Amino acid sequence: MTTGQAVTGAGTGTAPVPAPAGVGGTAVLDVDEVGGTVERTELPGGLRVLTETMPGVLSATVGIWVGVGSRDETDTVAGSSHFLEHLLFKGTGSRSALEIATAMDAVGGEMNAFTAKEHTCYYANVLASDLPLAVTLLGDLVTDALNTAADLESERTVVLEEIAMRDDEPSDLVHDLFAETLFGGTALGRSVLGTVESIEALTRDDVDGWYRRRYTVPSIVVTAAGRVTHQQVLDLVTAAFGSRLSGPARPAALRQGEERASTTPARPTGLVRRRTEQTHLLLGSVGLARADQRRYAAAVMETAVGGGMSSRLFQEIREKRGLVYSVGSALSHYAGTGSFSVYAGCSPKRVPEVLRIVREELARVAAEGLTTEEVVRGRGQLRGGLVLGLEDTGSRMSRLGKSELSHGEYLPVREVLARLDGVDEAQVRAVAADLLARDTCLAVVGPYRESELERL
Repeated sequence: MTTGQAVTGAGTGTAPVPAPAGVGGTAVLDVDEVGGTVERTELPGGLRVLTETMPGVLSATVGIWVGVGSRDETDTVAGSSHFLEHLLFKGTGSRSALEIATAMDAVGGEMNAFTAKEHTCYYANVLASDLPLAVTLLGDLVTDALNTAADLESERTVVLEEIAMRDDEPSDLVHDLFAETLFGGTALGRSVLGTVESIEALTRDDVDGWYRRRYTVPSIVVTAAGRVTHQQVLDLVTAAFGSRLSGPARPAALRQGEERASTTPARPTGLVRRRTEQTHLLLGSVGLARADQRRYAAAVMETAVGGGMSSRLFQEIREKRGLVYSVGSALSHYAGTGSFSVYAGCSPKRVPEVLRIVREELARVAAEGLTTEEVVRGRGQLRGGLVLGLEDTGSRMSRLGKSELSHGEYLPVREVLARLDGVDEAQVRAVAADLLARDTCLAVVGPYRESELERL
């Protein structure tokens, strides 16, 4: 599972070339200084293919992204997207689950998948020479899954075990609880995993119907990065999808989100009562939407507030007072809305003091903004993290998919870095005054009663 960050990028070098109109044209989106090229093609039927050539590596990572996630589900089919992600590996019309696993193991590759709020991704990391196998296997999973009743029953147990594992890990559970507290009964408030009740109630028709309706070519994006050529990937994808690449359909429209997203949490508190040694807390508010251009200033602000060992929260709460082992902040962005949150884990007796310090620091930043030094340090931390995080083929492949599905555009790294460099103290002060002054909610996993939450 994943959550989207505000600042993502790939490539450095020449300015991107606008995509040609119509189907089938290939656009060169970026050419970097060491010869790597980012290209995009829209195939018949609305399938999009993006590649990034990395001449200095010997591997390749390919991903098939489907623009469907838990946000698209209703209460009655909650968890269907994640359940389906599991089920697709159980076999296709031409391969059993064992044959799929054996083929990938035989070349030393890795094949996996993940489901998020707004998309699902199936990916494989292999030696460049084994790219044809990877594309064939992934294409088979996505286009020809059997989703049998027998497989559904066996995998139902696995998904229920995954929910139980989440429930046994308070630091994971509190994040799902926070989403539920912040977004309430909306799709964003539900866990990607679904609930025990919804998973137990899902039928084969529910899950296979979800597959037939949602896994359509216009909603699919194929991305690859590494020692690949764009034409090579196009040829492989064309063979894997076959007759599905036909007709006048265009890619699915970019997800927009609700027109009037609330900036107020659904409820003030959420509690899962557990006899834990530590209390796990998430304090936060509704954040910025993915398309909000203030997200770069917000990222700098969040980094200085709780994004590292030099951040205000880490220094004040851990280094100066030794109240916690772990404390930090996070931004998540979705279509139409987002979230800002601060996490801390500490003994129950220290919770009031930890929360007091968190609130004081957030109020101070909301009123005063950041210092020049903090803004400079925040920009530098984000710059370094962005570039260093794109050193492998998997991260480059992932960035291509998220850029296409979430933003509808590709921004080279140099453009993202330029936007970060353009963030100044005034912009940070303005976004902090808005974001950190919003109503907050508190999610708690620990030995508390509902009546005790009011004191916190």
